[in-house]
Amino acid sequence: MRKMLDEKLHRFEELERMMADPAVQVDSNRMAAVAREHGSLAKLATKYRTFQKLRDEIAELREMAESDDKEERQMALEELERLEEKNERLWNELLESTIGGEDANRTRCVMEIRGGTGGDEAALFARNLFEMYKKHAEKKGWKMQVLDSSITELGGFKEVSIAFEGENVFRELQYESGGHRVQRVPETEAKGRIHTSAATVAVLPEPEDVEIELLPDEYEVQRYAASAGPGGQHVNKTASAVRLFHHESGIIVQCSDERSQHKNLATALRLLKSKLYDAKREAEAKKRSDHRKTLVGSGDRSQRIRTYNFPENRITDHRINFTLYKLDQVIAGDLQPVTDALIEHDRDALRGSMEEED
Repeated sequence: MRKMLDEKLHRFEELERMMADPAVQVDSNRMAAVAREHGSLAKLATKYRTFQKLRDEIAELREMAESDDKEERQMALEELERLEEKNERLWNELLESTIGGEDANRTRCVMEIRGGTGGDEAALFARNLFEMYKKHAEKKGWKMQVLDSSITELGGFKEVSIAFEGENVFRELQYESGGHRVQRVPETEAKGRIHTSAATVAVLPEPEDVEIELLPDEYEVQRYAASAGPGGQHVNKTASAVRLFHHESGIIVQCSDERSQHKNLATALRLLKSKLYDAKREAEAKKRSDHRKTLVGSGDRSQRIRTYNFPENRITDHRINFTLYKLDQVIAGDLQPVTDALIEHDRDALRGSMEEED
C-alpha cells in the first residue's frame, strides 16, 4: 500500500510540474486532461503528504522522549500521544481511500455488458443489467452515456458499452466485472420452465489523455454503415459507424451510436484507450503478483461472480457468500447493499494484509 501511495504522490507532483509548464498551458485539451487527473489525485496525495510529515514529527518526538531532560521528555511524551492518535486516524483514512485498488479514485470508467449463453434470454438479461446500472447511476448522481450497442429483435442487448462519470464511480462499479447468471422463466418459455442463462460485465477505468499516448499510425480506422436495429430500422443510413484496430495489441473497438462520424471516432478512441490502459495495468499486476489477487475488486472477468434467482427473489454474490432476498429491489437499481458488502470485505482483507506486512 505504501508503494502505491508513493507512486500516486509522485504522479501528483509530476502533474503539478506539468500544469506550470508553458508548453502544456497553451494546449487547452492537454491542460484540461492534466488538471482533471491532478484534481482526482489531490485529496489522496495531500493526505499522504500530511501523513509523511506526521511520521517525521513522530520520529523526532521519540528521540526527544529519550532525553535526559525530564521536562523535555514529559513534553515529548504528551505530544507523541496526540500525534500518534492523529497518525492512526490519518492512516485509516488513507486505507479507506485505497480500497478498490490503484484506480479507486478514478471518476470515469467504461462498462461493457455482453449477453452470454442462453440466446435471446441472455440478451434480455443483459438489458436488465443495463437498466439496473442505469437506475443505480441516477440514484448516485453519476453521468451515463451509451457508447455503442447491438440490439436484438426482442430488445435485448448482444452487447452494450457505457461510460460513467462521477464520484467513486470506478471504486464501486469495478466489483461488477465478471460473469452474471440468471435463473428465471424466460418471456419466450411457453411451459413455465426455469432456464439458466448468463451475461458478462467488464468495467475498465478510463485514463486521461496524458496517460495513454496513441498515435494515428498505431491503429487502423474502418468506416461502415450501422446495422439495422429492432424492427429493421437503421440506426443511421450513412457510413458514420467507426471501427478501430490497434496493430500491436490486436484490440478492436467500434462505435455506431452517434450520427456523426467525428463523434463516433472520438468515442471509439476513448474505448480503445481504456482497453489499452486496462491491459497495461493487468500486465503490471501480474509482474508484481501482488496481494490484491485476494481482493474481490481485482476484476477477474472469467469468474462467475453472481446469481440472480427470480423465483426466490434472491441475489447471491459467490465471491463473499453474500445472499440477499431483495432481488426485485436490486434489479430496480438499489445495488448499494451489495456494493457495500463487497467493499467491507475488501476493507477487512486489506487490513489483514497490512497486519501481515507489519
